[in-house]
Amino acid sequence: MAIACKITGEFAQSLTCQLNEGQSVIADSTKFRWKTTNVAIETRLTTPGGSADAARKQAQQSGGLLKAALATATEVGKRALAGQSLAFQWFSPNGGSGLVAFAGELPGQIRILELDGSTGWRTESRAFICAESTVSYDIDFAGLNLGRRSREGLIFEHFTGQGTLIIGGGGSLVELNPSSYGGKIQIHGGAVVAFADSVSFGIERIGAMNAQTAMNAVFGGQGLNLVTLSGDGPVVIQSTLHREFESEERHDARAANPLRDGLLGGL
Repeated sequence: MAIACKITGEFAQSLTCQLNEGQSVIADSTKFRWKTTNVAIETRLTTPGGSADAARKQAQQSGGLLKAALATATEVGKRALAGQSLAFQWFSPNGGSGLVAFAGELPGQIRILELDGSTGWRTESRAFICAESTVSYDIDFAGLNLGRRSREGLIFEHFTGQGTLIIGGGGSLVELNPSSYGGKIQIHGGAVVAFADSVSFGIERIGAMNAQTAMNAVFGGQGLNLVTLSGDGPVVIQSTLHREFESEERHDARAANPLRDGLLGGL
């Protein structure tokens, strides 16, 4: 049974989940907002479906504490390398149904995704809000070369299995399918929120190496490359870029027009 969720607000949306007995959600520690008193919070270093979670359950049954500790250290180290939260908060109700509320990192919209076990989702590292404990969590490294070319590292959170997954993004969220646009779309690196496993991720140079390409790289705020998403499946993008991308855009705009700061007072 899927978790009952209600989204409120227009621009800066928040999410309230009703947890019944036996249901739990995990969340990044920065996304929790409020809860009813019968919902317990437990902070864990493990996440559902990971090797550390499996080792923890085995240790509870057979006493293999060292194996569980090593698996947990490996999982935490991988998240630390990815710049993710080292621990997650688990929310579970006691004595009947309870409510717990969350919000995204940026003021913006929220999407509820129901995973049926056939297709997983990859999300940008800050898009994850919470997920049902039946959803498996992992870190997905796209590769150093792709990360260097995209300017954002390309470290995704990967969700598989069955259950409710909640994601969020800045400003308005738009859902697209590359198959509706010739099979491929090009996206600003800071606008990617999430995409289904049926969609392939890549990096593509903007045009040939000529004067116009150089202008795009120096003054266009995007460098020589754009993110490409191809295939047949849902893609979620955001209208508001994360702060580092916004800063780069402002820097590039001022480089293109050095009089801008003097005329507009740096606004």
